[in-house]
Amino acid sequence: MGTQRLGIVMHGVTGRMGMNQHLIRSIRAIREQGGVKLANGDRVMPDPILVGRGAERMEALAKAHGGLRWSTDLDRALADPQDTVFFDAATTQMRPALVKKAIAAGKHVYCEKPSATNLAEAMEIYEAARKAGVKHGVVQDKLWLPGLLKLKMLIDSGYFGRILSVRGEFGYWVFEGDLQPAQRPSWNYRREDGGGIILDMLCHWRYVVDSLFGEVKSVSCLGATHIPQRRDENGKPYAATADDAAYATFVTDQGVIAHFNSSWCVRVRRDDLLTLQVDGTHGSAVAGLRECRTQPRVNTPKPVWNPDLPQPIDFFAGWQEVPDSVAFDNAFKAQWELFIRHVVEDAPFPWNLREGAKGVQLVEAGLQSWRERRWVDLGALPA
Repeated sequence: MGTQRLGIVMHGVTGRMGMNQHLIRSIRAIREQGGVKLANGDRVMPDPILVGRGAERMEALAKAHGGLRWSTDLDRALADPQDTVFFDAATTQMRPALVKKAIAAGKHVYCEKPSATNLAEAMEIYEAARKAGVKHGVVQDKLWLPGLLKLKMLIDSGYFGRILSVRGEFGYWVFEGDLQPAQRPSWNYRREDGGGIILDMLCHWRYVVDSLFGEVKSVSCLGATHIPQRRDENGKPYAATADDAAYATFVTDQGVIAHFNSSWCVRVRRDDLLTLQVDGTHGSAVAGLRECRTQPRVNTPKPVWNPDLPQPIDFFAGWQEVPDSVAFDNAFKAQWELFIRHVVEDAPFPWNLREGAKGVQLVEAGLQSWRERRWVDLGALPA
């Protein structure tokens, strides 16, 4: 049994998501476990080079995580034939140009979602990767969350009977920056910089709904900018030009109606920052990021509407938790391992740039629905 090296150009890992989820909890964790095991028993050890602006910052980041290679010259990094994979987690607006440059350099590409800010560019980079014959993928991390894996197990077992509807609640209160510092970067709230919760979250809901409840065929979406002014990282006021909340309804080819509220202007009183309630003819379930609870048909209480009396039923008590039957890994790390196997041994990896484009397609349809105040149907993308 041997170990082979896989050189990865990692761009945009100085930000919160890129550093924490992709560098520390994925690539560093994979290195510390001895690499990724292949089907033949061999292992692949990722050897990243961190690329970004600011030599001091890049050097410090590389040193802090095991003495990794680093550079401020992306063109030079892409020119090195020893590094065969390019990963990008920088801003969405920059992504299509960077991915095309990496493809032209012959690199396999893996990137954060959304893969572009518009469908035309998302399809353009997919076509470029397909024609170049390189491997390609888009991060779709929520599919490997423990709560959603448990939900999928319930679906596969036939637990729900016929699934009727899904209610998704996502979000939390992002401080405006005056009373307390904001938890998200200011560009998230400027449309001209690629911000907006519709662009950020409808890409997620596309692959979640498609994978679990049937392919999304139409959407009705209402966006809002509830907080019109925020303060940036330096405490300076700025106009919020992007949507900070979205109220969307999807209909799938299986006839499932899925409604998702996404908001950075909501105070949480639910089990988790993301919850999905799935109701079926034989039972219901509520999944969060890690937990999932069920209520089958035979255990469903029989409430009676009477606003003149205190409610005698404890509605939270009638749900049973799905146990952790396996050890769950970090969701980003799980998909990284699958992509590495895809690159090295051609293992299946369906979450490619075309799938990423489907998420951008839903974003465009959602924005069109909001703008025109109507339902918008989604067409099939080219293969």
